[in-house]
Amino acid sequence: MSGGLVTDWEQRAYSAADIRRVIDNLQALALDDLLGRLRLGGFRLRPYVGEGDPEIDQACSTRMYYELHRCWCNLPELKLGVEPEWSCVLWRV
Repeated sequence: MSGGLVTDWEQRAYSAADIRRVIDNLQALALDDLLGRLRLGGFRLRPYVGEGDPEIDQACSTRMYYELHRCWCNLPELKLGVEPEWSCVLWRV
């Protein structure tokens, strides 16, 4: 991502319809399409700070699907290595 990969990080998935759209798009990707999962998952290299609430730090490390010792997102539709300070649009899932 630091090399210029453009992702959909601004399209936060908070509503059920938005979450479903992102998950459906991710499920349509090949399992080995890492760049596609990063792009559609809306990953970014730093935490997203929630609109209207600067106390909400939407970093990967704060999610229940994050595996600390592996630096791994275990959300079934993503399943990829992530850094603790990264963030994705499915943070609320």
